[in-house]
Amino acid sequence: MFSTVEMLAEQPFLAGLTEHQLSLFVPATGRSMFHAGNRIFHQGTPADRFWLITHGEVFLDSEVPGRDNVVLETLKPGAVLGWSWLFPPYRWHFGATAVVTTHTITFDAAMVRALCQRDPAVGYELTTRFLQVMGDRLQSARRRIEVLHRGATPARWTTGGRAAPATPPR
Repeated sequence: MFSTVEMLAEQPFLAGLTEHQLSLFVPATGRSMFHAGNRIFHQGTPADRFWLITHGEVFLDSEVPGRDNVVLETLKPGAVLGWSWLFPPYRWHFGATAVVTTHTITFDAAMVRALCQRDPAVGYELTTRFLQVMGDRLQSARRRIEVLHRGATPARWTTGGRAAPATPPR
C-alpha cells in the first residue's frame, strides 16, 4: 500500500512542506512493519531506503568490538530512521532493531535522490532536515561514548544481538 499526501503531511519530519512537495514523494513511498527484535539493518550494509516511524520503537545501535551492540538512541513515532542513504558510499553508519512491533512509511532512496536532483528546492529542504537529524544522532553517540569511556555500560544499553529492555538515559 502506498502512502498518501495526507499521511505524509502528518509526519513531523515533513512538517512545512507544501502539498505539492509532499505529492512528489508519494511514488517513492510504501509501508513497512517490523516485529519486535527484528534487525532492520546492520551497520556497514548498503543503505537503500529510509523510514518515518508511525508506531513503535527502534533502537539505533553501533557495533563495538568485544561488546554487544551498544544502543545509541531509541527512536519513537515521528522520528526518521536512516540518513546514510543520502551520501556516498550509501552504507549504514549504525544499525537498527525494532524494540516492539513497529510500523513505518518507507522511502526508496534512489527515487528520493533523483527527486532531489530534479527539484532543488525539495532537495534543499530534505537535506537541511537530514543534517539536523545527523547532528542530533552524532550528539547522542558522543554522550554514549562518554559513558562507555567511564566504563559504565549498563546491560540495558546493549542489544546482545536482540532488542535491549530499556532506553538509555538522555
